Amino acid sequence: MRALILAAVASLALGAPAQAQRLAGVRPDVTSDEGGLWAVSDKAESVARQSAELDRDPALNAYVREVACKVARDHCADIRVYVMDRPFFNASMAPNGYTEVWSGTLLRATDEAELAFILGHEVSHFDRNHSLLSWRRKKSTSNAMMVLSAGVAVVGVAAASSAATYDGASSIMDATRSLIDVVYLTGMASLFSYDRENELEADRLGLARVAQAGYAPAAAADVWRAQMGETSASEFKRVRNSGARTNVFASHPVDSERLKALQDDLKTLPATGEEGRARHRAAIRPHLSAWLRDDLRRRDFGQTLNLIGRLASGGEDLGVLNFYRGEAYRQRRGEGDLASARDAYLAAAAYPDAPVAVWRELGDLRRKESDTAGARTAYETYLAKAPSAEDAWIVQDSLNSFNSGN
Repeated sequence: MRALILAAVASLALGAPAQAQRLAGVRPDVTSDEGGLWAVSDKAESVARQSAELDRDPALNAYVREVACKVARDHCADIRVYVMDRPFFNASMAPNGYTEVWSGTLLRATDEAELAFILGHEVSHFDRNHSLLSWRRKKSTSNAMMVLSAGVAVVGVAAASSAATYDGASSIMDATRSLIDVVYLTGMASLFSYDRENELEADRLGLARVAQAGYAPAAAADVWRAQMGETSASEFKRVRNSGARTNVFASHPVDSERLKALQDDLKTLPATGEEGRARHRAAIRPHLSAWLRDDLRRRDFGQTLNLIGRLASGGEDLGVLNFYRGEAYRQRRGEGDLASARDAYLAAAAYPDAPVAVWRELGDLRRKESDTAGARTAYETYLAKAPSAEDAWIVQDSLNSFNSGN
């Protein structure tokens, strides 16, 4: 912790001129402000490698890294990609090449070309040293304290991960949870947030990288258009009015002006290219159910339903997607939502990839509707499909209650 704080203070105190474009494979002098920023990034990367949220699926990580290298080109050897199971739209690339891609991003990218643009955008920030420029703009006392507080949260996570007992880890995490959720995430967001000029440059250069890699350039506008639509669909007024993409950081503002700039740039590029929709869906399919379940925990059902609608537009994975559409309606419990949930579950049941939980939820809804025969059929189907389920005894008890007349 002391080393992290000293590195942050030293980095904030120094101010050598920023290099306009990064040289591949070159590590800065440790005494420079860029070297200090790298030290903080190295610490964050060390924590990420030990995080319980790190997705260790080798196939998924290989896929994301392959796409990243296609757009990174000469910088491929400089970057290290970590897929993190976090249900928000976010990707970031630290100045030392440490790169996080969150599951919420992979879930929201409808094809490989969209993922390529997101990664190309971050590579462009990296290549142009935008994080260093942003760091220097924030050399004030308040921002120094923000960085140090972020360091405390990083250390709290690291301490919890190395605690000897569950109780010990639990108590440490309880003490640092607010730092992790508020100080650390917000602090790192502010640290790696960029001004409008940097964002527009990263959009423009990221778009060029997408085209050079052979992807469909139109995916760039599709990414931001989709995020604007999801933001508009939010259950929460403050999110709808934010004009920001739907991530915990809200550090990449998306508005019509920015989208128009991308559309203007698209006029100078080829109209066609690889989309890679099937390949991207194949890569994320094994994680689709878990990631949608995580997305529901955000409790922004409007955004989740908007996301599911986009994912379902290609006619794939409709058993899984309709089940989670039903879950969103069931948990929201607005006017007419239970009927919508029932219809979604029924739609899911028609597909072979429907989760077995479809029939349990159908049974519960039919029972609430006093449809005893429908509930019985659904419960029996659930038990036949999942006889060893942990809640099988509860479902069996519900069936027994029908037989007893209760």
